[in-house]
Amino acid sequence: MTNPAIDIDGALVARSLEMEVDTFRKLMSEGKISVLCERGTGEDAGRYRASFYYAGKRARFVVDETGRVLDE
Repeated sequence: MTNPAIDIDGALVARSLEMEVDTFRKLMSEGKISVLCERGTGEDAGRYRASFYYAGKRARFVVDETGRVLDE
């Protein structure tokens, strides 16, 4: 099984982390924002939970394989 490349709108993540989009992009490119992506199994198959961490804050999204947010 191959893992899909999941794209989540950076503006959505930035807003959840309470920062500007440009700041979010800069911190991501510098590796200062941690990302954890978990693949659903069983009844959650086809869903992914993506979590972004920075400075004690967390933005978490449940998405499908296209990156469409299913639950915030």
